[in-house]
Amino acid sequence: MSESLLEKILREKKEKEASGLAAYLSALSNSSTVQNASSLNSIYSSLLKKAEKRKVFISYHHGNDEEVKDFLDQWAEKEKVFIPKGLGITDEDDFIDSDNPEYVMGQIRKKYLGDSTVTIVLIGSCTHSRRYVDWEIKTSLRKGESYTPNGLIGILLQLQMTGAHLPPRFHENWNKEHKDCYARYYFMPTTAEQLRNWIEDAYNAITTRNKLIKNDQDMMKYNSECKVCKITH
Repeated sequence: MSESLLEKILREKKEKEASGLAAYLSALSNSSTVQNASSLNSIYSSLLKKAEKRKVFISYHHGNDEEVKDFLDQWAEKEKVFIPKGLGITDEDDFIDSDNPEYVMGQIRKKYLGDSTVTIVLIGSCTHSRRYVDWEIKTSLRKGESYTPNGLIGILLQLQMTGAHLPPRFHENWNKEHKDCYARYYFMPTTAEQLRNWIEDAYNAITTRNKLIKNDQDMMKYNSECKVCKITH
């Protein structure tokens, strides 16, 4: 099977992960003075602090692959704000025809969300109508004795900057004032620090706003009619 755009990004990321530490060790071994070593240690401590990134699951409609790739290139690869997890449900998954929601959510958590703690839904014009996005959001919001929910963020993709319809389950957990609701919804970030703060807020919401989660709706069985295209696709 050919490698997808996002699979390529994740593979290349793993190949680069060790380079920073290797460079540090090389510089430290060549340091001739305690002062230089101390300076290097200070620099490395700073790098480690910046390297403390959240693992983020990206939920999206595959019709927006190119925009999603641009988002990951900018914020996960170049700015290194977060660690991307998962590639999204596909028609090839063996659980998609199951009538057991608990089983489906368990498989999505195991196969895609994994150990991520925050879910970012990248929202384009047709995202609201996709059943797999609904499933990923429902699984992200799942909570109980054996399940901890993810923080939940929606970000409007660049080409839809005038606005877009929100997935119904996301909309139920959000309001414009960001008051008494679990999720947060933003336009595209302008700085790494801004996006980092959004992610940290979502992560903290797991303990501070989890009582506000609304997740009782049944999972969408089929894609709904797109409110933009006026068709089901």
